[in-house]
Amino acid sequence: MTPRKIIIDTDPGQDDAVAILLALASPEEIDVLGITAVAGNVPLALTEKNARIVCELAGKPDTLVFAGCDAPMKRKLVTAEHVHGKTGLDGPQLSAPTMPLQDQHAVDFIIETLRTEPSGTVTLCPIGPLTNIAVAFERAPDIIARVQEIVLMGGAYFEVGNITPTAEFNIYVDPEAAKIVFGAGVPLVVMPLDVTHKALTTKPRIDAFRAMKTPVGDMVAAWTDFFERFDMEKYGSEGAPLHDPCTIAYLIAPHLFAGRHINVEIETESPLTLGMTVADWWRVTDRPANALFIKDIAAEGFFELLATRLARL
Repeated sequence: MTPRKIIIDTDPGQDDAVAILLALASPEEIDVLGITAVAGNVPLALTEKNARIVCELAGKPDTLVFAGCDAPMKRKLVTAEHVHGKTGLDGPQLSAPTMPLQDQHAVDFIIETLRTEPSGTVTLCPIGPLTNIAVAFERAPDIIARVQEIVLMGGAYFEVGNITPTAEFNIYVDPEAAKIVFGAGVPLVVMPLDVTHKALTTKPRIDAFRAMKTPVGDMVAAWTDFFERFDMEKYGSEGAPLHDPCTIAYLIAPHLFAGRHINVEIETESPLTLGMTVADWWRVTDRPANALFIKDIAAEGFFELLATRLARL
C-alpha cells in the first residue's frame, strides 16, 4: 500500500498533539509532507512551537513545520486557553524545541506542495481553524482541483456547539474561512463533535497509554489527564473527547467510522448562530451534498489503534 500524502494543518492543543503522533507513528499509511501551524487554541507563536515539540517527542525532528496565519481572515482571534492551558500543551513541563521552524510561510508551502505533487495525491487534514487552507484557496484557486480530499475536525449538528450554544470552536474562530473551504467543491470528510464526543478518554484508556512506559505514552496520559478535567466538568462525562486524532484514524482505518453524505453550510452573518455548521442530516433541502459528515465511531477500535501505534514511538 502506498502511503497517503498529507499536510496536517493544526493549532496544538493536546488532542492535536495526539493526532500528530498518530500520523508520525503510521508511515505505512501516512506520509506527512509537512505540518502547518495556525492560530487557534493558542496564538501562532505557541502553536508552531508546540508542533515542533510534538515532532521531537515522536523522534521525528526532520518533519517540516511551517508557521501560517496568526489571525482569522476577518475577525479577531478567539483562543481556548481555558481548555488547553496557557501554552496549549499544559501538563508536564516541556523543553523548548531545537528543531528548526521552516522559513517558508505555511500558506505558500500548501500552494507549492499542491502544485508540485501529482494532482489528486495530497490530502489536507485541518484540525484547527481553517484560515491557512482558505487563504491558500483564495490566493491560488488552481490548487483546489488538485486536492485529493480534505479530512477535517470541526462543526457539529446533534451536539450543536462547544464555544457558543450553536458553534464548534474550530469553525467559530474563522467562519469565513470555513465557508470558503466547505464551498470549494473538494471532497470533504467532517469529524464533528457528534462523533468526537463518542471518543472519550476513560480511565482504562488513559491507563493503556501509561502502561506503555515510554515518554510518548507517559506524555499522552498526562496530556489527557490535564485537558479532560474541563470536559468532564462541562459535560458530566466519564472522560474527555479526543477530537483531532479522529481525522488521522479515519485515514488509517475508515471502517471505524460511519456517516452520511449531506449538505453542510456555514453561518457567517448571524450574531446568534455565528459559526454554526448547518448540516442537512435529514436531507430536507435540495442543497447538494458537499461533505461526508461522520456521526459514529467504533470507540474501542479507535483507542486500540491509538495505543498500538503510539507504542511504536
